[in-house]
Amino acid sequence: MKANMGKPFVVSSLSILSICLLVSTLLPQYVKALPLSTNSRWIVDQDGRRVKLACVNWVAHLEVLVAEGLSKQPVDVISQRIASMGFNCVRLTWPIYLVTNDSLGSLTVRQSFQSLGLVESIAGIQANNPSIIDLPLIKAYQAVVSSLGNNNVMVILDNHISKPGWCCSNFDGNGFFGDQYFDPDQWITGLTRMATLFAGVTNVVGMSLRNELRGPKQNVNDWYRYLQKGAEAVHSANPDVLVILSGLSFDKDLSFLRNRPVNLTFTGKLVFEVHWYAFTEGQAWVNGNANQVCGRVADNMMKMSGFLLDQGYPLFVSEFGVDERGTNVNDNRYLGCFLAVAAELDLDWALWTLVGSYYFRQGVIGMNEYYGVLNWNWCDVRNSSFLQQISALQSPFRGPGISETSTHKVIFHPTSGLCILRKSILEPLRLGPCSESEGWNYTPQKTLSPKGTYFCIQADELGKPAKLGIICSGASNSKWETISDSKLHLSSKTTSGSAVCLDVDSENTIVTNTCKCLSKDNKCDPESQWFKLVDSTRSSTMTKPSLLINSILDFSANEILSVA
Repeated sequence: MKANMGKPFVVSSLSILSICLLVSTLLPQYVKALPLSTNSRWIVDQDGRRVKLACVNWVAHLEVLVAEGLSKQPVDVISQRIASMGFNCVRLTWPIYLVTNDSLGSLTVRQSFQSLGLVESIAGIQANNPSIIDLPLIKAYQAVVSSLGNNNVMVILDNHISKPGWCCSNFDGNGFFGDQYFDPDQWITGLTRMATLFAGVTNVVGMSLRNELRGPKQNVNDWYRYLQKGAEAVHSANPDVLVILSGLSFDKDLSFLRNRPVNLTFTGKLVFEVHWYAFTEGQAWVNGNANQVCGRVADNMMKMSGFLLDQGYPLFVSEFGVDERGTNVNDNRYLGCFLAVAAELDLDWALWTLVGSYYFRQGVIGMNEYYGVLNWNWCDVRNSSFLQQISALQSPFRGPGISETSTHKVIFHPTSGLCILRKSILEPLRLGPCSESEGWNYTPQKTLSPKGTYFCIQADELGKPAKLGIICSGASNSKWETISDSKLHLSSKTTSGSAVCLDVDSENTIVTNTCKCLSKDNKCDPESQWFKLVDSTRSSTMTKPSLLINSILDFSANEILSVA
């Protein structure tokens, strides 16, 4: 369920190509040991090593039936950009009619745009992607999948809708089996054809059977009847792909699976998907206290879908996203909570959306997509700080084969996407890349200590940097409790007895301040004080602090302990 965001503005797609430069960054780890399968709640490769899906949604299900953006940039430039932003996967949408409606299936890309009067888009594709302009629509779709594969990006084929168009509403005729445009037999035929078409295409790693089931006809019994039939059809046609099942009520509700599992003839391929947006809760994030809303929404998510992890199934958040202009308070408050939960559970996910603008959406030519990670011309990142915020979640914290070191905690700050780092005993704690975070122990006495040391985080005074101290046992300023409904505040007492919470100052130094927003105040923003203790088995990429300093301090600690 996507909000109706965006207004068009006109810039020639041909005039921007020369000014668009790709930014080279580290590419995500590409999985060569394909196909993928499941091992309890984890998705794994053929070597049994955990593969975390860190995807972005690329829209190809609207009336034009062509992946968005190809009038703005060459397909390989877009694919390279996806990889350079740290995504290892694309959830590529498609409508059933693409492969079941003969009149649509016979159209070329040029003819499809001509039928909608999109003359400028034809010129843009002719300039940027001339090799596809006269291809049949399905061949153009295959070309996009091929380009992603050439750039080491996995693909999940997402059946988003039956009749091409914007999704989703309760009454668009595409919501549930038996709706005007949602014939179950036609749906099975479409799934089978797509699964067959992409059999042997190694970077196609999964098929999502249907997006956001919804509407007045939805019911649990038909969900089992048809989703199980669809799953069997896909697996029979292409046993290599993961089979991904969505829930009811716009993919918010999988609660019916708690006591009634699906019954399939195959194993090791089943994944469930869920969607989570701020507007899922209306305007609750604006109207309510952020801590209370976060606690309530996170608990509800676990009741509706998160319990599947404990039952041994992977859970894929196949849509989440925000208005990337940064001005939507409802979205901004939700995002920190979502990222904290996604980090704690180490979820697989797909961001909505890659798309910076649409050829034609809801009657509007060139509509701007403010949820898009790329801007209107598909050239630049819309909001680089947002990419920083999600970057820590693009790599797995744990899972099969990710046992580089023993289980420990990283202290994740979702508002920045960074983690607490210590450079040495002589420097203050600061935020930095989570990949550089060493392990922290959270002891039964509720102290936070760097692994392998006698130090612990201590509260000093209000507004002062939190420090590493050495007298930890029994000291009130060394005990850190998770408080508030969100469970995202780490609270202690200063030596003078004042209650404080970990906070971040303007220079990313970890300080202690009065705890924010614990009451019902809905105007207060607590997110600088939101931290999540995340289980990890990843080793740090950072050079360890000076061994000389450590050895001296460890010796001192032993001396102190022996005297005590």
